[in-house]
Amino acid sequence: METDLYKHKGMRRGLVQHLRQKGIRDERVLAAIDAVPRHFFFDKAFVEQAYQDKAFPIGEGQTISQPYTVAFQTELLRLRPTDKVLEIGTGSGYQCCVLLQITPNVYTIEYNKPLYEKARRFFARYGLKPNTFHGDGSEGLPMHAPYDKIIVTAGAPVVPRSLLKQLNVGGILVIPVGDESTQKMLRITRTTETEFEQESFDDFKFVPLLGREGWDAGA
Repeated sequence: METDLYKHKGMRRGLVQHLRQKGIRDERVLAAIDAVPRHFFFDKAFVEQAYQDKAFPIGEGQTISQPYTVAFQTELLRLRPTDKVLEIGTGSGYQCCVLLQITPNVYTIEYNKPLYEKARRFFARYGLKPNTFHGDGSEGLPMHAPYDKIIVTAGAPVVPRSLLKQLNVGGILVIPVGDESTQKMLRITRTTETEFEQESFDDFKFVPLLGREGWDAGA
């Protein structure tokens, strides 16, 4: 099992300071980033890269998201400790671990079977207990809906209707939407049973959201 040394904690403090300078203001989000040893998600040869503000390949054509992206999306969620959260795209498990620092009620679904299995082993090794699922996250996880917050960690061509339906009234969906080269970060709040309010933020670049309501639509 990896160790979290004083050196690593120092690098994490530096990363948190960097994120603060880039505009992240939510202290719970910054504390969560500070609490999660990002180097645990890297091979030992790449530990120095773990606390750079960059995405990094994790295999299967996927990446561990840039820390700023993780912090930005998490801040947009306006997370509370009582929130029930659905994460679409478990990936490495890093974003999920950040969410777990703020609320224990996390459901996470991964489309890619090898990544799903790897993330499950990671959570078990460190005694973490999100509710993990393998399947088509573009359709959400209706069996456990509704959710207070939904976060999508892959770029979608459109906002999946299934995710909107699975939000509580007052709930928030944070999702990057666009083409395969760049996406606009959206925050969608369900204001009533039939009405939604949409806000648009910066451009980002994510791996594509696969599935029936993602880039595999109609396939």
